[in-house]
Amino acid sequence: MPPRRREETPAVPDGRTRRRDDTKQRLYEAAMELIAEHGFSATTVDDIAVAAGVAKGTVYYNFPSKNALFEALLRHGVGLLTADFRAAVAGAGTPPEQAVGLIRAELAYIQRHRSFAQLLLSEMWRTNREWHQTLQLLRGEAIGVIAEVLRRGVDEAYFDAQLDVRMAAAALFGVCLVVAVDWLVFEPDRTLESVQESLIAVIRARVGI
Repeated sequence: MPPRRREETPAVPDGRTRRRDDTKQRLYEAAMELIAEHGFSATTVDDIAVAAGVAKGTVYYNFPSKNALFEALLRHGVGLLTADFRAAVAGAGTPPEQAVGLIRAELAYIQRHRSFAQLLLSEMWRTNREWHQTLQLLRGEAIGVIAEVLRRGVDEAYFDAQLDVRMAAAALFGVCLVVAVDWLVFEPDRTLESVQESLIAVIRARVGI
C-alpha cells in the first residue's frame, strides 16, 4: 500500500515578510503621492524615504533604483485594477451587466487611488520612459479583460456585430480613466453612482450596454 500523501498547507507569511510587504506598500504610497504632485524627475529617493517614514537605505534595500521602484509601482497599481476587473466580471451575468460592472470597478478603483490614476494618465503618454514597454503590457492586460467581455457580447448578439472590440475596449478604459480623474478634481461632491450612470448613458448609445 503506497504511503499516504501528506497534505500541504498554504505557506503563511512570516513576520519579516509581512514587514517587508508593509514597507513596500508605504514606499508605493509615498512615491505615488509625490510623483503625482511633483513629477518623476523632481521627486528624489530622499523625498520618498521621508514621506514613507523610512531611512534612505531602506528604499534601496527593497528597490535597486528610483526607476525600479516606479516600475514596481506601476505593476502593483495596474495589477490591482486588473484584479478588480476580473472580480467584476466574475460577479456579473450577461456581457452588458459585466460591462457595467467593469465601469463601476474602474471608477471605484480610481476613487480609492486617485493619485495613481493621475500618475497613470500622465505616464501613458510618455514614450521615452524606460518602463514604457512594461506599462504597455500592463495596460494591455487590463484592457484585455474588457475586450473579452465585449467580444462575448458581440458573439452572443448583445452588442453591434460591427463593433471593433479592441478599439472599443481601449476607449472604454480611457474614457473611464479621464472621466474619473475629471470628476475627482472638478466635481468631487458628485457620487460614484451619479458619475457611473452619466457615463453609461454616453457609452450606451454606441455599445448598447
